[in-house]
Amino acid sequence: MSSLRARLAYEPRDLQFGTSGRRGEVLHLTQLEVYINARAEVEYLLSLERGRGGLVPGDDFYVASDLRPSSTAYVAGQGGRGELAQAVMRAVRDGGLQPVYLGRIPTPALACYALARGRGSIMVTGSHIPFDRNGYKTNTSAGELRKDQEQPIHDAVARLRRRIYEQPFDQSPFDEQGRFKQGHQELPAGSGEAAAEYLGRYTSFFPGRPLAGMRLLVYQHSAVGRDLLLEVLQQLGADAVPAGRSDTFVPIDTENIDAAQLEAIQALLDAAVGRGRIDAVVSTDGDSDRPLILGVDATAGRARFYGGDLAGMLVAEYLGADAVVVPVSCNDAIDRGALATVLEPKTRIGSPFVIAGMEQARQKGRRAVCGWEANGGFLTGSDIVRGGRVLKALPTRDALLPILAVLSSAREKGLSLEELFGRLPRRFSRAALLKQFPRPAALRIVERLSQPDAAALLGRVFTPDEGFGAVERMDYTDGVRIWFANGDVAHLRPSGNADEFRIYAVADTAERAGAIARIGVAEPDGILRRLETRVLG
Repeated sequence: MSSLRARLAYEPRDLQFGTSGRRGEVLHLTQLEVYINARAEVEYLLSLERGRGGLVPGDDFYVASDLRPSSTAYVAGQGGRGELAQAVMRAVRDGGLQPVYLGRIPTPALACYALARGRGSIMVTGSHIPFDRNGYKTNTSAGELRKDQEQPIHDAVARLRRRIYEQPFDQSPFDEQGRFKQGHQELPAGSGEAAAEYLGRYTSFFPGRPLAGMRLLVYQHSAVGRDLLLEVLQQLGADAVPAGRSDTFVPIDTENIDAAQLEAIQALLDAAVGRGRIDAVVSTDGDSDRPLILGVDATAGRARFYGGDLAGMLVAEYLGADAVVVPVSCNDAIDRGALATVLEPKTRIGSPFVIAGMEQARQKGRRAVCGWEANGGFLTGSDIVRGGRVLKALPTRDALLPILAVLSSAREKGLSLEELFGRLPRRFSRAALLKQFPRPAALRIVERLSQPDAAALLGRVFTPDEGFGAVERMDYTDGVRIWFANGDVAHLRPSGNADEFRIYAVADTAERAGAIARIGVAEPDGILRRLETRVLG
């Protein structure tokens, strides 16, 4: 009798951990592969003590998804793959827990709901990455998976994979294509309770109608939290105008808003301005855990993008934080401003590292602890008290808090967004990336730049003709961060989720930061391509 593995009509590709969660090309994301990984993670959580994020057999386990078609449906154009949420639900049930589908809601809404009940959760999402990819992210009953938990989970996956592959084919629930033999499965309808709790988290923390008098454009595209964002803004008093809603998935990377995306947003803004003043444009990425904030020049009517690392500084000041944690990729304005005195050691890139840094700050006795990433995703590592109102800790990326706090801060101070951001130290950041850049090649480049003679090589790539000074120092906390004598900073890092190579730029003007980012990813002979040629030949 043949085994399932012997009957598979394709060559399986293992699903790997990225910076945060698991991601892969939809073409390789069979229900079989998702099932194996999700079930092994559930069984691992069942092996842990409650105090370490563990679960008990029979516990409710919460599942939600974003709006990518493959999250909840088979997609003919992607090799017939999909219905990933259905695979997760089956994995949870077979693993010994009770799966509860909460519907299509933001990642932080799922985490908020599950953590309040001491339960685990999985969000089916590809977050901000390209449409041809997807994945999922698991939370324990205490929060996100830690990096030191990935290896034991990897081992658990390997053991389960062997068991599942060795099953006789006629006894396996999977067919030759790695799909469930029973075919399409309907998901339960989400109750709406988790979304309502998430909304109430902010309507109760921000008093009254703090955004009254503001007119805001809400760029909805295909963000799973698009209606929640609109609703919370309206409940807090803003005149919120929806625009750009899309039935086709639009990947929005809030670290990499390029010229084409800015022009598309500008066109929506121009149409809305014809019906009245707009004070700001706000949005989120696909799973709504990263904010997108743009001010509007009152004279020219042009939208201006503000990086999430700068927004995080305004949020921390608004919340009165006594400890802040950021990764090494964030804008160095934080080293020059009021938050420098409460800044904890900078971490590697990824929310698990920021969370670990926040936990260390709590152990030092800090009481108002928060952190954020360059993409703007904001995390609270402790309860926050402001004006007698308590915001419970939510140690996972969130998009609503930074949007609402920045807008509320501007209203309290009577400032436009341009004026509010203008009060921060004058350092500007941009990021850009090259897609379809093999991750192994990018890792080899980083390894080469970690060698003693790397400064000489960098001096031939970051040239004076393009405005760069001499290389002053480098940091290898995560990728390679390079400081130049003229104040420029360039940070090179392979993506943890995809075959992409990213450059972060920091400079004294927005124009210079943008220029560094553009030079970095220019085709065919930008900085990253030059490094590819010099290092790889």
